[in-house]
Amino acid sequence: MAVYKVTVATGDMVEAGTNNSISITLVGSYGESRRTTVSFLFLPGKERNLSVHCGQDLGPIVLIRLHKWRLFLEDAWFCKDVRVTAPNGTLYRFPCYQWLEGVTTVEVREGSGKKLVDDKLEILKEHRRRELAARQEAYRWKNFAQGWPRCLNVDSIFELDSNIQFSRIRANNFNGFLIFQGASHFLSGFLLRRTSWNSLDEMRTIFSRTQGRDIGGCLVCCPLPFPLP
Repeated sequence: MAVYKVTVATGDMVEAGTNNSISITLVGSYGESRRTTVSFLFLPGKERNLSVHCGQDLGPIVLIRLHKWRLFLEDAWFCKDVRVTAPNGTLYRFPCYQWLEGVTTVEVREGSGKKLVDDKLEILKEHRRRELAARQEAYRWKNFAQGWPRCLNVDSIFELDSNIQFSRIRANNFNGFLIFQGASHFLSGFLLRRTSWNSLDEMRTIFSRTQGRDIGGCLVCCPLPFPLP
């Protein structure tokens, strides 16, 4: 009997936890473990420890499978990483850093960087082929207009996988800054202006109030689309 110690870490961002069922399968050079339930409750920034019992030594652990099963309501989960300690004390790290949504299974390779020629096992070669196919499906290109650079073949950012979209924290920062800038321009008389500018000095006075604002500790600069003398 071989016993593997596993630690599963959840990201520390808001809503990273889940109430869905999460289980794991260890895949080694000599075989793979049975599917073992990790937990039914994950809190942001917390870790879960468990033991995976196998009938034999699996050899070097080359990848893991994370299985997410929806119990009642959909509840996305952000997995930070997984660490596996073999019976001989060898530690394997599996960086994940992605959202798992719906009923899904995600395979994560061991964290040491390797090239295609380093993949000796067929299971790793097959994993690389599936990963490449998934990326080609996610990043399809189209021509927006003749002479323009190509862009992603989607009609809305909401069609993209959540791991490709901006993080929720960054999106909130952008939205907050947009509201702040709109209010600043409104108060300075820029948005509802119906007359022409009287002079460049007047333009410089209005825009100097909104450039270089310190929003949440981040210096955000909004330069004009043209230089002022």
